[in-house]
Amino acid sequence: EKTGKVLGEFCRCYKEQYGVSLFNSVRYEIEGNGGLQAQLLHRKLPLEDHVIYSGNIFQYIEENKKWRNRFCVVPHNYGLVLYENKLAYERELPPRVLVNSAGYKILTSVDQYLELVNNSLPGVTPKSGHSPILKCPTDFPLILWHPYARHYYFCVMTGKEQEKWRAVFQDCVRHCNNGISEDSRVEAPAFTDAVRMYRQSKEQYGTWDMLCGNETQVLSNLVMEELLPELRSTIGPRLKGKAPERQRTWIQISDAVYRMVYEQTNAQYDAAMARCEQERPQLESTIRTDMDQIITSKEHLASKIRAFVLPKAEVCVRNHVQPYISSILEALMTPTSQGFAEVREVFFKEVTDMNMNVVNEGGLEKLAEYMEKLSHLAFHPVKMQSCYEKMDQLKLEGLQQRFDVSSTSVFKQRAQIHMRQQMDDAVYTFETLLHQELGKLHGKDDLCKSIQRILERVLKKFDYDSSTVRKKFFREALLQITIPFLLKKLAPTCKGELAKFQELIFEDFASFILVENTYEEVVLQSVMKDIMQAVKEAAVQRKHNLYRDSMVMHNSDPNLHLLGEGIPIDWGEEYPGQAEPEPAADRRRRAKQVVSVIQDDEGALPYEMGTEALLQPRSPGPREPQEPGPGAPPSSPDAVMEIREALAQESLGDGVEPSVQHATPESPKARGDVPPEAEVPHVPPASPAPGAESPSLATGTVCHQPSAQEMGEGMTPLQPRGTTESGEGVQTEF
Repeated sequence: EKTGKVLGEFCRCYKEQYGVSLFNSVRYEIEGNGGLQAQLLHRKLPLEDHVIYSGNIFQYIEENKKWRNRFCVVPHNYGLVLYENKLAYERELPPRVLVNSAGYKILTSVDQYLELVNNSLPGVTPKSGHSPILKCPTDFPLILWHPYARHYYFCVMTGKEQEKWRAVFQDCVRHCNNGISEDSRVEAPAFTDAVRMYRQSKEQYGTWDMLCGNETQVLSNLVMEELLPELRSTIGPRLKGKAPERQRTWIQISDAVYRMVYEQTNAQYDAAMARCEQERPQLESTIRTDMDQIITSKEHLASKIRAFVLPKAEVCVRNHVQPYISSILEALMTPTSQGFAEVREVFFKEVTDMNMNVVNEGGLEKLAEYMEKLSHLAFHPVKMQSCYEKMDQLKLEGLQQRFDVSSTSVFKQRAQIHMRQQMDDAVYTFETLLHQELGKLHGKDDLCKSIQRILERVLKKFDYDSSTVRKKFFREALLQITIPFLLKKLAPTCKGELAKFQELIFEDFASFILVENTYEEVVLQSVMKDIMQAVKEAAVQRKHNLYRDSMVMHNSDPNLHLLGEGIPIDWGEEYPGQAEPEPAADRRRRAKQVVSVIQDDEGALPYEMGTEALLQPRSPGPREPQEPGPGAPPSSPDAVMEIREALAQESLGDGVEPSVQHATPESPKARGDVPPEAEVPHVPPASPAPGAESPSLATGTVCHQPSAQEMGEGMTPLQPRGTTESGEGVQTEF
């Protein structure tokens, strides 16, 4: 009932915004108001046919309350695919878990997790001395927490491993949160505007943390935002058992409701989309026929609203916004510009190191190997982490409360996405220019000088594009912060009077001109001048290496963008070096991996075992304790070594003898009381360190690439649970 009510109101908003968005798109197409042309090239399909990471990690299975060793694969879509083991992956067996990490938070502390769980069900807190909802057998957990969906529990053996996995998981969350395609000039703006209008109709202004994932996920979050408090007040008091058990039950209930909401939302949104698409040809025909009249009618309406609203808006801007614009801008500029400077530094270092290695190790023969690694630098979560973490410094402090900004995560994530894109543009431009030069080079010296010269050219282009991207980001962020604040301030005196302007719109044009949208445009104009001026002054003062707007870098490479339209460069195929040629079919089947397996540099982890060992059934009898090898991690209190040993040995018989317990009864840390696992949305993947070769996807190993279904693409959500020999069931994603 709640889903139907929310979706009914939203679909009405969406239909209205669809016509406005279609008009804006056609107008943009006709008038061609394009911005400055970027100097760097843009890669169209950066991760096609690549796997970002694959490796082993322990997962907590809620059905049997055990920790299991899993082999996880992170495909190009940043989903997380968990298999029984590496052999199951290579044999193309169905995965155990498919996860999409949109909306999740990555936690590296059980205490952090318990605090969030305690807050999710007020009044239910375990008493001191009672067993908490989750115990971790090592000191290095990785927990994926969602306010509505199920939670995922992982752990690793070392702190270094934990940091690397955390970087990968965060990259997956960042990518999956950005799930609404920006390529669409009609559907995407219509959707985001409809969400904003719906929330404003409920007196909810400002940024929204759960505007993440694809359209159906966002709408499910919209429903749950209203539904969950009602469920909590109705069901919470009726939950039975001790506090941890009630918390587990509540998580399962929330997850089950979220999946039901998702399924219903998906069907209703698809139906609304289909209706709009069906009407599109007629709407577009009207727009193209009557474009001039529609523009004239809209300008007439805007002039009337401007005369009514602008005086009030300007007073509000002058008193409540203008004094704080420079403070907000400075708070945004410092961490963002440091992050982009770090992107430049990482790119410079990687290319310089490659240049030295190529010269020292054999020239062109080694070039392909290093360029293959460099080409995916932007998608290497560990190497990019130093850039991303600069945004952690972003603090709006008192400004955050003044302007009703619930969290800075929206701005951090957006800046990080820009960083990754700029890095990939720089790498792709470098690749393209170097590839063009290779035919003219003779010997190592020529190659070294050419690489250095191209690097300098690309860095100049990067500096210019970086300035352009950051200035646009600052303007958009300032608008995101100030516009909702102004709308909320002006609502009591202005919003009730807007209905009288409806009569100024011709009925034939009512699908393309909305009073509410025009009113917001007038409010935006009232503050836009101050925002533009603040960013311009920062550029004039050369703060943070920003360029003036008047500085236009004319394209010094007129044919460069033509080169970017060509066939993507395959360095391994064009310059194979000394390697034996392999059949094309094998090349297609073997997944190329961006990052090698995450492992401790000091030695192999106890659970990194070969596929032969995984096939050997273990004896159910007692085992003799084994002496740790020279590369084993140091001992720790509370019998952690015994637990680790038990976990490592468990992986030998995982799924073979379900009756055998995972951890020894003597080790209290190994006994975790956690509820049965409920099926839910997705979780983030992991990516390893660049230095080591990947035992999972090493060169020459033929591996199964997850199909579209395995990666959650095109899946019908909420398939019935499958049964397996171990009885755990296959968890499906949203």
